[in-house]
Amino acid sequence: MMRPDLDRYIAGWRGPLLAALVALLAGLPVLMLLPPLDRDESRYAQATSQMLESGDYIDIRFQDEPRWKKPIGIYWMQAAAVAATSSVENRDIAPYRIPSILGAMLAAAACAWAGAAMFGQRAGFLAGAILGASFLLSTEAGIAKTDAMLCGAVTLAMAGLARIYLAARAGEAPVRPHKLMFWLGLGLSILIKGPIGLIVIAPAMIALSVWDRDVSWLKRLGWGWGLPLVALIVGPWALAITIATDGGFWREAIGGDLAPKVAGGDEGHGVLPGFYLLITPLLFFPATLLLPAALSTGWHRRAEPAIRFLVCWLVPAWLIFELTPTKLAHYTLPTFGALALLAAAAVSRPIGKASRYVGVGLTIFVGGLLAIGSVWLLTEYGKSTAQTWATLTIVFAILAALIGAFLMLHRAAATAVVASIALGVVAHGALAGTLRQLRPLSVAPQLEKALLAADLHPRQGRAGPVAITGFHEPSFVFLTGRDTELADAAGAARALAEGRPAIVEEGDADAFRAAAAQLGVTGRAVGVVEGHNYSKGDDVSLTIYAPPGAAPAAPGPVR
Repeated sequence: MMRPDLDRYIAGWRGPLLAALVALLAGLPVLMLLPPLDRDESRYAQATSQMLESGDYIDIRFQDEPRWKKPIGIYWMQAAAVAATSSVENRDIAPYRIPSILGAMLAAAACAWAGAAMFGQRAGFLAGAILGASFLLSTEAGIAKTDAMLCGAVTLAMAGLARIYLAARAGEAPVRPHKLMFWLGLGLSILIKGPIGLIVIAPAMIALSVWDRDVSWLKRLGWGWGLPLVALIVGPWALAITIATDGGFWREAIGGDLAPKVAGGDEGHGVLPGFYLLITPLLFFPATLLLPAALSTGWHRRAEPAIRFLVCWLVPAWLIFELTPTKLAHYTLPTFGALALLAAAAVSRPIGKASRYVGVGLTIFVGGLLAIGSVWLLTEYGKSTAQTWATLTIVFAILAALIGAFLMLHRAAATAVVASIALGVVAHGALAGTLRQLRPLSVAPQLEKALLAADLHPRQGRAGPVAITGFHEPSFVFLTGRDTELADAAGAARALAEGRPAIVEEGDADAFRAAAAQLGVTGRAVGVVEGHNYSKGDDVSLTIYAPPGAAPAAPGPVR
């Protein structure tokens, strides 16, 4: 167990604050090191940048196309972060990621705060640190999407709900700040990702009421002012977007985005039930060694009100996600707070032999998997600059697994998970550094670098927009601006004829030359970018052409 003299460092507000700090340290390398990612992140960031450029903070658009899939919350947060720390012209992805890391910190702090009331200060801090350091949350913390902030909002709501439920079970009156946390978290989750937060929160409330055969505690939530508060958070924008799009937003968001995910495997992401259970040991790393103990605790201590609450937070939502045909790895993230709290609760008592041995086996397997994955990435896409980062990833992932396993086998569960978290955070940061150095996967940044080197980038005052064939990825649009033309071969030839640069994928080369000859235009090849489009799984070779009359630049490959 943790030493008694450490209690003063995690007492009161210090525990949640330190848990938030763990989340910050775990997510910061991803935020700082990774280039703009395809595809969702760059779509979110580009739509936000267009809001800042146009001054329209109601309608959501990617280039000229409506992006009516998710509510406005994350776009407003990203816009505020960019306005406060940077500018649209910089095309720097890091400011757009700030809300995500703040969401991860909120999730870790809320988890620690709830855990302190449930199981004591030590367990509370441990739960927050487990959640903040988990590979899934710390990865989402550095990506400019909705999921880390959604996790923060849902965890905040569930932390408030937990305190209300436990007070009711103890015969005490819930206090208004806890109710406020619940309703604020719920409203924020809706503004960020529509009904997804409700998929976690509502089934938990229903399951608890059915299990206890008591709905009276629900009357103490403050419905009379809570629902109006949620309406105040969501309503103004919902009304504005309905008017601005003549109801088109709701038709697209529900009929075009949500319904296909529920009805079938949308966008090729259909997977059979059990997928999330299979990948959780990896996503929950470095606290994987506590997974079996967490599940065992949920079963054997289910009569305890706090454990019962966590089971009802975790199980119904998890089953819904497993039974939904469309599956992406991050969908279960809002339930990870319950899993972290169950893991921390398990540490408060001796862990059974079976749970210890299965946990050890799982964590060694995941550590080995991370090492093998790093070697494979280095072999397939790495250059010499990636070797140091990959070595650090391998060493610290294996150390996190082996040291945690050794301590767990010697019945030092709390020390084991603390050591695993410390080493796992370093491994995760090194993995981010490894990915940054895999140049073939960073096609869009390579293209931007080549355009700048050839003095053809629109930011340099040259004629634009750039026309590109084949590689129609949002990351390139984000780096080169809204007006970037996602063209075919004929469009690229027209761009040259108009005095604009063109980028042509190898498969379009013959058609491009024919179209250019028909227009009587010639362009100079000033660079070649070769890489791997991981969104499509295809290798690409893209040639950059300067329009006639542009200053000469020496051609050559960009690696």
